[in-house]
Amino acid sequence: MSVFSSIKKAFKSSQSANFPNDLESLWMPFSANKHFKKKPRLISKAKGMYYYTPSGEKILDGVAGLWCCNAGHNREPIVEAIKNQASELDFAPAFNMGHPKSFELSSKLSQMAPDGFNHVFFGNSGSEAVESALKIALSYWREKGKEKKRILIGRNRGYHGTNFGGVSVGGIEKNRSQFNKFLPEVYHLKDTHNLEKNAFSKGQPSWGQELTNELEDMIQNHGSDNIAAVIVEPVAGSTGVLIPPKNYLDKLKKICDTNDILLIFDEVITGFGRLGTAFASQYFNITPDLICLAKGINSGTVPMSAVLVQDKIFEAFMNKEEKTIDLFHGYTYSAHPLACAASLAALKLYEDEKLFERANELSRYWEEAVHSLKGVRNIIDIRNLGLIGAVELEPMDGKPTRRAYNVLCEAFEDQKTLLRVTGDIIALSPPLIIEKNQIDQLIENLKITLQKTE
Repeated sequence: MSVFSSIKKAFKSSQSANFPNDLESLWMPFSANKHFKKKPRLISKAKGMYYYTPSGEKILDGVAGLWCCNAGHNREPIVEAIKNQASELDFAPAFNMGHPKSFELSSKLSQMAPDGFNHVFFGNSGSEAVESALKIALSYWREKGKEKKRILIGRNRGYHGTNFGGVSVGGIEKNRSQFNKFLPEVYHLKDTHNLEKNAFSKGQPSWGQELTNELEDMIQNHGSDNIAAVIVEPVAGSTGVLIPPKNYLDKLKKICDTNDILLIFDEVITGFGRLGTAFASQYFNITPDLICLAKGINSGTVPMSAVLVQDKIFEAFMNKEEKTIDLFHGYTYSAHPLACAASLAALKLYEDEKLFERANELSRYWEEAVHSLKGVRNIIDIRNLGLIGAVELEPMDGKPTRRAYNVLCEAFEDQKTLLRVTGDIIALSPPLIIEKNQIDQLIENLKITLQKTE
């Protein structure tokens, strides 16, 4: 009997009413669909640091859902805010209309942001935040009368979502190989990953600031008058946690400023406490021109994203007659009332429980715990910053990505632990509410899994 037939049969029983009756209809994103549906990993409930399977097994969450549930799961203040908002105002059009919480939230985000970010543009995902930031950057130069500034520069192994703009400036080859058309005039800097020089670094590695010289070479080749923006993740997350070398981001910023090029920070992952500050730009003491946010903006409860916009950029669009649309871009669900309510509640929760400060205080303990895995078989690198960690594995001969995928599956099945894998790298980013004993348990569960997994 196939798994689908078994589940359908089980579904008829009142005791198994929580199981879906068919797995085949869903095409899952970024997933090995055929393998999953032979042995599905299902979660049906969550609370605090844990997910729960339909049969009631408790799963330790080592990745905050997908880098997003920074306050943990099903936090009552956020849940209540969503309920109350749904009963009051379910939807409000975002075009030429508004609702109070969208303005309240934008004001709150501006207060949290570095100086000069007094304007916010809302979307629904990290991909949309990047798309919006790229469009704003290109449009800004048109508004300034510099239409030749059209070149965008990303980075190899950068991840900026899955829309065509984000994939174009992104540099993860697997995200590009199935598609043959991208934005024109896009170039990529080298990534900062170098095992020979930086393996097992704690925090920011010492070597790598020299890589910024490539940006100067690109400017020399293409001309600063033709380059609109550079986009980077302060810490590259989805590609496997690549920590920026010391002084690397500072040099990028200086080069962009000197050559009148916008710098976009993609903080979809690093925003909202992941490094122990509200935003990575504050952690590194660098002020870009645009900041992309999502995920932790409301602790992953309702789809939402935002772009923080420097005043000089916003003001360039305000030169039109007052009844004229100033930016021809947006989404039906921009600043959705439920998402705004959830975000305001999440931001208050972060503040009340001092979760950003807590992440900073835990970062050293986290660093030592993650690096305690050094010497476990198949590990070729460990890296960390804030409450982010990565364990890189030696690939199987002829089967790249297989070893980490096996660890993902076996950790869930045997150690009741949720991990995130990308390539042959295990990424860790627990909710900011994690306790020290739960850090110990997470690392021990990973260690046991690594020791027994081929």
